[in-house]
Amino acid sequence: MHSFRYVGQELYCEEVPVSSLAKKHGTPLFVYSQTTLADHFQRLDSALAPLDHLICFAMKSNSNLAVIRTFAELGGGFDTVSAGEIQRVVAAGGDPSKCVFAGVGKTEEEIAFALKQGIYSFNVESEAELARISRVAVRLKKIAPVAVRVNPNVDAHTHAKITTGTYENKFGIQFEHIEAVYARAAKLPNLRLRGLQMHIGSQLTDVEPFRKAVEKVAPLVSRLNARHGFDFFSIGGGLGIVYRDALASGSPAWWKTPEGRKILTPQSYADTLVPLLKPLGLRILLEPGRFLSGNAGVLVTRVEYIKKTGKKNFVIVDAAMNDLIRPAFYDSFHEIVTVRRKGGAKVSSDVVGPVCESGDYFAKDRPLPKVGEGDYLALLSAGAYGSVMGSNYNSRALPAEVMVKGRKSALVRRRQEIPEIWGNESVASWQGR
Repeated sequence: MHSFRYVGQELYCEEVPVSSLAKKHGTPLFVYSQTTLADHFQRLDSALAPLDHLICFAMKSNSNLAVIRTFAELGGGFDTVSAGEIQRVVAAGGDPSKCVFAGVGKTEEEIAFALKQGIYSFNVESEAELARISRVAVRLKKIAPVAVRVNPNVDAHTHAKITTGTYENKFGIQFEHIEAVYARAAKLPNLRLRGLQMHIGSQLTDVEPFRKAVEKVAPLVSRLNARHGFDFFSIGGGLGIVYRDALASGSPAWWKTPEGRKILTPQSYADTLVPLLKPLGLRILLEPGRFLSGNAGVLVTRVEYIKKTGKKNFVIVDAAMNDLIRPAFYDSFHEIVTVRRKGGAKVSSDVVGPVCESGDYFAKDRPLPKVGEGDYLALLSAGAYGSVMGSNYNSRALPAEVMVKGRKSALVRRRQEIPEIWGNESVASWQGR
């Protein structure tokens, strides 16, 4: 259950009116609910209690230090994909020994940094990477913990740009080749074959693809464990959320569709997978991102203009695709609500930003209440793959970010100053002053 709701006519985050945050900090503005972050983590943690497990938050979904700190204080680990993300974990007070390091293109410098930090494991994507990790570990006189990422060739039936578990994707090693890869890896110096990892895709709202993948991979894990003495099996992340009707009154928006069909809950996920995983006798790692942070955040934006053409009603706002790129990049749906509730007939509207791109939109032909200049809108379910995918395109400053807990709010990322955008740039030496 997320903590965004109307109280009277005002949209609240926990016990704080969202309009008060927008007036204090300006817009565009990301607002996060710490209670929601903690609630989603604890529900998943509790559902998996029958297993020895570690939830590693996929911080590519949201790498704000306050968000990381929330999960660190709950005992969580972190799924990282760069040395920079590992450094963020350390900066937020997280434990690098609870970090896994994923990604297909790890550099030697990143591998060395991760080894020095004592990470839990590398999730390895290729044999070339195994060889590189071995070389770096030998040079540093360290033992590198590794888990090869198996590609189980299971279609997750999700968006083409976020599927990862078939042979069409760049991730992992073919299922049929894994045992031979481990046999060769066992001969490389300074490697500890600590486990096996998989991940089949993102935004999965049905448990069936997870069940199929685990049923297929579990026997392989058992065989490899018998030969190499594993500590863990990572089943990846990918648990989805509901983006439509996310503000539905009184219902947990992340487990019901608008049609009322129940989808993934922590308990239904655990009820299906725990019986398949428990016989392995291994620690189970999970790497959820969106599931924990998605519905814990909103993007607040101000209406700047209403522009009517012969065919369209454009609501032009101060947020843009460089603040929240998902609609432009994935054609994704985000529910849009007025921060102050409005009645009356709804108007079919295109909600667009100021960036000089036709793709700079948040919604097309969306029925919305009649709004005008100065009104605030909230784009819901923006706590994952929102600010973290932001850019300075059109020399636009990155937004501020606020975290709320109960009646308290804190600025957890100040708005970028315009001159900071080019702060690391200079003219060429021959161009003069």
